[in-house]
Amino acid sequence: MSVLVTGGLGYIGAHIVVELSAHFEKIHIIDDLSNANLSVLENLRKLVPEEKLIFHQGDIRNPEFLENVFGESIDSVVHLAAKKAVGESMSNPLLYYDVNVAGTLNLIKAMRNHRVKKLIFSSTACVYKEKTLPHTEDDTLEPENVYGQTKLISETMIGDYAKSDSEFQAIILRYFNAVGAHPSGLIGEDPRGIPNNLLPYIQRVALGSLPQLNIFGDDYNTPDGTAIRDYIHVVDLAHGHISALLNLTPGVKIYNLGTGKGSSVKEVVEAYEKAINREINKRVAERRPGDVDVLLADPSKANRELNWRSEKTLSDICEDDWRFARNSKIVI
Repeated sequence: MSVLVTGGLGYIGAHIVVELSAHFEKIHIIDDLSNANLSVLENLRKLVPEEKLIFHQGDIRNPEFLENVFGESIDSVVHLAAKKAVGESMSNPLLYYDVNVAGTLNLIKAMRNHRVKKLIFSSTACVYKEKTLPHTEDDTLEPENVYGQTKLISETMIGDYAKSDSEFQAIILRYFNAVGAHPSGLIGEDPRGIPNNLLPYIQRVALGSLPQLNIFGDDYNTPDGTAIRDYIHVVDLAHGHISALLNLTPGVKIYNLGTGKGSSVKEVVEAYEKAINREINKRVAERRPGDVDVLLADPSKANRELNWRSEKTLSDICEDDWRFARNSKIVI
């Protein structure tokens, strides 16, 4: 059995590849290296038997490239390749429609052409209308930003395609905030340039690569004024993909992957400072466009139907992230 992971050298994708190795003989990886590098592949080969990994460098927006990849024997697809920065999506929306929507369309066409019937799709909590209660999968879908909108369009596309093919099996996973790193310290989040996400930003300040952490807003409608998010350890998230693959049935199902517990930006900073046993330089900056007050998951459906639940704590997240940061000697 073989599986294709698009965006498989990215932060989440690499962790999924590690977990897939226990279940699949061959793991095909697509990545265009726009936000990853080949050192991730080198480290994956330390965690996964080398004969299981097949790397294809290319862009999902290229139909000919996808046709060549699907010329291999592929049984299922885990689709993560996407642009994902909320702020960038607001300033460069056409790029997000091109990669996230057109790229997904190309992928589904290639699956159709080669009769590949199993898909796990990486979506986001950003598809939900903002509210403070935990989100269930049946909540109102009203994205506050372009990134969320492109993911919602892709979800709709997958659902419509499934209606046309009774054999097609898909699970859409709406992620909340993936954080942390593999406990080996070999793979973790290492975006290029100045990070958009909180943990790698803290990480770089702690390492001295950046002078200070910008806390984007302290006037949110939350107890301490900073935004609250449902932070899930990336290894727990990867386990969720295995559970999804093992529970595919014809049609489309949707699940939240989160902890159901929220942490504010200030709480995460304090937990990281505890993990490194010192304070970091930080200041309050202006809010970013498109950011919402609170995002919390209700993961009970995944707990019940996929027999999956998150296990790692915020302390685990910060300790694993710091181990990866020190091992990889991250710089901008």
